[in-house]
Amino acid sequence: MSVIKTTALTAIAPAVWGTTYLVTSEYLPAGHPLFSGLVRALPAGLLALVLTRTLPTGAWWPKAALLGVLNIGAFFPLLFLTAYRLPGGVAATLNATQPIVVAILAVLLLSEALSWWRLGWGLIGVLGVALIVLTGSATLDGVGLLAGIGAAVSMATGVTLTKRWGRPEGVGAMAFAGWQLTAGGLFLLPITLLVEGVPDTITWSGIGGYLWLGLVGGLLTYTLWFSGIGRLPVTSAALLGLLSPIVAAGLGVVFLGQLLSGVQLVGFALALAAIAAGQFNPTRRAPTHRSGQPVDQLTDT
Repeated sequence: MSVIKTTALTAIAPAVWGTTYLVTSEYLPAGHPLFSGLVRALPAGLLALVLTRTLPTGAWWPKAALLGVLNIGAFFPLLFLTAYRLPGGVAATLNATQPIVVAILAVLLLSEALSWWRLGWGLIGVLGVALIVLTGSATLDGVGLLAGIGAAVSMATGVTLTKRWGRPEGVGAMAFAGWQLTAGGLFLLPITLLVEGVPDTITWSGIGGYLWLGLVGGLLTYTLWFSGIGRLPVTSAALLGLLSPIVAAGLGVVFLGQLLSGVQLVGFALALAAIAAGQFNPTRRAPTHRSGQPVDQLTDT
């Protein structure tokens, strides 16, 4: 599979995740971030296990459990809590810091040289997202801010470890996603029942929202995401995450009647430029074959 095709398929995941803000605020029961994370993760994970009939073996049991907690079990409720406690713009900006965290973790956990190019574009991407979504009237909530930072760090760590450990030979991306969705859901199950419980009422639109977030925003997107992480440089994959706030802002225009200012359009341009530029690393020279022709690589080592 070509790098362009891999990048395009991987980009579908964060683009779909950009619908989370709209679905959460407009359709899901308020005040239930743990339950929302649980319903998004566990049913989709169990469905993946049934479809693939593949379970972890050996050392992959603890690895899958840890990745499931980082990528799903901790990330989902922190993400929903951020969406509930903060304006969407502030939540999106905090989530946009993931590529910066990944760039640093790639040095610590993957022993990669720091890519100043991708780190710089990550900062530009955060600036672009901030211009798109932040307003002068945005209010800050301490719990929401901590949740947003925690979500970014949790997901960034999970993505980096996923790149470090790879995927077991012969295990498909859907099975790999199913392991993590199930582990994350099981992690959330007792916490949700003890702390939050089940919403008193769930409307049909709420059921539709949960189905969208679970089947499309969970099973499908994480299958594409974990497949892409295995093939793309981890920092460039993380920069694709900037698509989430871009899509979220676009949906606000289409469905909520929000208008974009000139400053926001500049933010769109910066964020899109960061995503595109982050897929390249001009400071890294491509290896060559004995014939002198460049050798295409899908991953950084």
